[in-house]
Amino acid sequence: MIGSDLKFKDQVAIVTGSSSGIGKACAIHLAELGAKVVVNYSSNLEEGEKTLNEIISKGGNAILVKADVSHEEEVKALFNETISKFGRLDIVVSNAGLQKDSSFLEMTLQQWQKVIDVNLTGQFLVCREAARQFVAQEKAATEVSHSELSIGKIILMSSVHDVIPWAGHVNYAASKGGIMMFMKSISQELAPYKIRVNSVSPGAIKTSINKEVWSDPDKYKGLLQLIPYKRIGTPQDVAKAVAWLASDDSDYVNGETLYIDGGMTLYPEFADNG
Repeated sequence: MIGSDLKFKDQVAIVTGSSSGIGKACAIHLAELGAKVVVNYSSNLEEGEKTLNEIISKGGNAILVKADVSHEEEVKALFNETISKFGRLDIVVSNAGLQKDSSFLEMTLQQWQKVIDVNLTGQFLVCREAARQFVAQEKAATEVSHSELSIGKIILMSSVHDVIPWAGHVNYAASKGGIMMFMKSISQELAPYKIRVNSVSPGAIKTSINKEVWSDPDKYKGLLQLIPYKRIGTPQDVAKAVAWLASDDSDYVNGETLYIDGGMTLYPEFADNG
């Protein structure tokens, strides 16, 4: 239920790809903290409605908007509908992403392009529209704000595979590696506008995309060998980190990647001297 800690009261958040998994958890958590949330889905209306209905059932305020983030006109329509409904924008969680796995020798151009289009070009389109909206609404403000706090917050969803190579998934790893430098570059450029841009890089998270691993005891045991903290993460672990980056508590944090991975990036293979 909507609690007493309404740190995002009167703020509006778009969460792309929030019909399932990490995006769904982010949308629900931001709503629980008082944000008005735009739930976005690309193709699965039923799952998008589940996220929307869960927010509303807890007393939250949300709308559902269909948009494929790899298509410029659909991204623009997503932002237009947000402003039409809520009148402003404060937070964007650019979460939408996918995998099309293949060995490198067998990978098709279509498999490569689809992942790059959604995971990297989609980030560009969403973040560009967010930045434009933040600047426009600041210029249109009737009163000059003397606050030193940011005028808008952008959180990009990346992965530990922005630094960990991943054979058999080169399209995915390349897209996430691209997100890191994209995030840092736009953070550098947008900071003078008082727009904060950061990334979250989850490790192994218990979602449907990797159910084959965590639902099999033997495979799960093998997975834990890669996680020093010895448990798989949850979507809520990521959602809490996203909320912190979107809040004023992290106002001096800019251009950073926060790894939510139980230590997966700590090279656990070397824990016993290699």
